[in-house]
Amino acid sequence: MHKYDGLVIHQVHDDEGIIEVVDGKGERALHFGSPARQSSMRLTEPDRLHSLYARAMMAALLFHEQPQQILMIGLGGGTIAKFLLRQFANCRIKAIEFRSSVLKVARSHFGLPFDSRLKVKIGCGAQHVLIESRERFDCYDLMLIDAYDHEGMAPEVSNALFFDNCHTLLHPEGLLVINLWATDKELFEQVAWNLKRSFDDRVLFLPVRNRGNVIGFAFGAQTPRYSLKQLLDKARQLELQYQLDFPGYLQDLKRHNPHWLAKIAKP
Repeated sequence: MHKYDGLVIHQVHDDEGIIEVVDGKGERALHFGSPARQSSMRLTEPDRLHSLYARAMMAALLFHEQPQQILMIGLGGGTIAKFLLRQFANCRIKAIEFRSSVLKVARSHFGLPFDSRLKVKIGCGAQHVLIESRERFDCYDLMLIDAYDHEGMAPEVSNALFFDNCHTLLHPEGLLVINLWATDKELFEQVAWNLKRSFDDRVLFLPVRNRGNVIGFAFGAQTPRYSLKQLLDKARQLELQYQLDFPGYLQDLKRHNPHWLAKIAKP
């Protein structure tokens, strides 16, 4: 069956709806019953990040080069987890995925490995963060939030309480990264306000070029501060290391965050 400009190679239904894997033009994509791609990868380069928004989320490495304790809310096809496992030998990832069927597809069709450094828990990400924040603090130096269904962003992972709990779990030198949609302006502004309130306005936004995604970066209170020259030097080095457009990400961060120097960078 052809759908979304490709061939549906796998389809399954669970309590939340339909899950489809579609191949086309050398790419494989995960869909939840709508044209929106939840994850994608190049079939000839399955270990590289392909989605523009996923690549932009890795702009986090400009500020935090060696993540070790990572919490992911939303697994999708597992392409980001797979990238992190491949690039950072000492990292430990805990991923919270709402749908067990999504985890199965990530394993069977997107090459998510069985790796002792990756622990996947099936359940609600907001509930997990709430419970864990009551028992622990300063746990994670990188938190990645990408929790969407066919209707959009799950409300449980966009409210003020959720971000307060994330702040509790984030190490003071850590970084929270969240994939947002700017197409719903009212929702985006509300989520952005919640994020800024929880993190005392230590927040930057990176619009993804040619997409509706905006990546939010929220910084711990003791995140190291870098000068623009240091960040530019680092961006060039990271571009060579990972073949991602870090200089472009830095340029766009400067353009879209006019007061960012006072928040994050050294004068």
